[in-house]
Amino acid sequence: MIQKSKSFLIILSAPSGGGKTTILSEILKRADDIDYSVSYTTRAPRGEEQDGVHYHFVDEKEFEKRIADKDFLEYAKVFGKSWYGTSISYIQSRLNMGRHVIMDIDVQGAAQISATAVEYVKIFIIPPSMEVLKERLIKRGTDAMEDILRRLETAKEELRFIPEYDYLVVNDDLDQAVDKVMAIIKAEENRVSRYINPMQDFLQQEHKNDR
Repeated sequence: MIQKSKSFLIILSAPSGGGKTTILSEILKRADDIDYSVSYTTRAPRGEEQDGVHYHFVDEKEFEKRIADKDFLEYAKVFGKSWYGTSISYIQSRLNMGRHVIMDIDVQGAAQISATAVEYVKIFIIPPSMEVLKERLIKRGTDAMEDILRRLETAKEELRFIPEYDYLVVNDDLDQAVDKVMAIIKAEENRVSRYINPMQDFLQQEHKNDR
């Protein structure tokens, strides 16, 4: 049997309102070998968000303790207000089981993970235009106009990180965007570098059949 080590971390990044969370949710519905990495954050829950499902909501004291304990693969303060971090132990446990782990993080967190030894693929998601992004943020109804304008300015800065990603997906039509992300994951599973020793495994199969 030709063996490969196919498990890796799938990183989705996008400007706030770019649709990465919605795409991630659809990916989890379609795939049975992908787990979601629930991040830690110090911000308050929004809408119907549940602790332990969408995020682990903690106070700054607990977050700082986890930093001191080196429990984060990456962490960052977003918009100068709230901390976000990813648990190392959870990620590694799922990868060791041969499963993928998917997460939605900002460009700061993605850059930190790029500097580690964890296997990953980075996908940047953007809407068709800044105007569409603004419309989506307004329609979301969770932020004041002042915050929306700040998020749009931050989005312009985040776009500069696109060259550091492996793939770019334009989220114009949700179903098509999800299809593209799924295709990227399947293609990444079959990279030659993920096979342990394909030629030797192939030849060994031939010898077994000759017996």
